[in-house]
Amino acid sequence: MQTSVLLSIKPEFAEKIFQGIKKYEFRKAVFKNRNIQKVIVYASAPVSKVIGEFEIEDILEHETELLWTKTKRYSGIPKDYFDSYFRGREVGYAIKIRKSKLYKAPLDLSRHFNVKYPPQSFMYI
Repeated sequence: MQTSVLLSIKPEFAEKIFQGIKKYEFRKAVFKNRNIQKVIVYASAPVSKVIGEFEIEDILEHETELLWTKTKRYSGIPKDYFDSYFRGREVGYAIKIRKSKLYKAPLDLSRHFNVKYPPQSFMYI
């Protein structure tokens, strides 16, 4: 059985992922199980639904300035947002997106995944 993670992502960033503009999802911490191959995307409020999924190509772990240098072209975010997000952190993570799939209809978290509350960051499913 393939284990996946459910990630909470702001709607504007989730939209960019499914448009192919954002090819990296930045995180301050990532899941310990590096065998995860799929991410289920929960678009946070005001959408509050599971809207799609993507395959993981790689997870980059670097000092934040190097991380920005390697990912800026397909970051989908401005540098000042990146700097603000990682402020006070020496190391950051970028989940490289291989292939994304937007669902035809958004899914309800509790009904389709038996999860009552969305994760602050991520949860295994």
